[in-house]
Amino acid sequence: MLKTLTLALAALLPAAAAQAWEPQKPIEFVVTSGPGGGTDSFARAVQAIIVKHKLVDRPIIVSNKGGGSGAEGFVYGKGAAGDPHKLVFGTNNEYLLPFVANLPYAPEDLTPVAAMAMDEFVLWVNGEAPYKSAAELLAAAKETPLKFGGSQSKDVDQTLVSMVGEATGARFTYIPFKSGNEAAVQLAGGHIDGNTNNPNENRGQWQAGMVRPLCVFAMQRLPAGPKVSGDLGWADIPLCRDEGIPIDSYQMPRAVWLPGGVPAEATAFYTDLLRKVSETPEWQDYLAKSSQSGRFLTGDEWQAYIRAEQDRVRAVYQKQGWLAG
Repeated sequence: MLKTLTLALAALLPAAAAQAWEPQKPIEFVVTSGPGGGTDSFARAVQAIIVKHKLVDRPIIVSNKGGGSGAEGFVYGKGAAGDPHKLVFGTNNEYLLPFVANLPYAPEDLTPVAAMAMDEFVLWVNGEAPYKSAAELLAAAKETPLKFGGSQSKDVDQTLVSMVGEATGARFTYIPFKSGNEAAVQLAGGHIDGNTNNPNENRGQWQAGMVRPLCVFAMQRLPAGPKVSGDLGWADIPLCRDEGIPIDSYQMPRAVWLPGGVPAEATAFYTDLLRKVSETPEWQDYLAKSSQSGRFLTGDEWQAYIRAEQDRVRAVYQKQGWLAG
């Protein structure tokens, strides 16, 4: 009887050891954007929540490696193969950038951990523009190409503008800027006709009446909350698919990766850690302040999301002639 019990306990030891993995040294949060950017805010929000709730007992260091639209950080993550003490914070750039540029890393070089939030996209025009609806803007863009701006070239903003043109027959001239914030300033000043910024990037200009939202690329209206501009709030923005643009949804995930070759137990540890972060009141506050949608994806579900987005975007890139050789 004693021998049987001993053997049973021995059989359980590997599983217990696997569940007991914890960081053994300081953790580095590698941010694939510059200080103050959306990804930087995302990583620092996660860091602050972990520290406040004492979810790990190791220091967390945040480093910014945003060169090359984030490629610098992903290449750094590839170079840290096998090190479970480095977490790479980024967006869908991780698995889309290699489509349009020959880079020294592949998406498979990093280990997906979880997506934690989704940036929504809104169609914006200048506050004094004559277009009161997306339908009016599309009609004008079919007659004369309109100037649309966004962050970077061959990135999420230009991809969406291209999709709108392809789906509706409207014509746009795309002008790349260094960031969505810069594009917002250009739109507020009347230097471009429109952009497809995230809600938070144009919030200040909307509050001042300098820009106006026409529709949001989502399946359902944004959550109700405090009014942003006059008596209007995010929930008052109509859906683009109801305004003549047959694009049901367009989002950008905020996500976390580990280097390749790390132990599965480490991936499980960080998945659990990030899930705990996502369940805190502070995380809900962060989502509300940044006008993002909370959506926690991991494992097979996250992998399926990545594959579906790669397929959709690859088709756009191919039509536009953007695919790298």
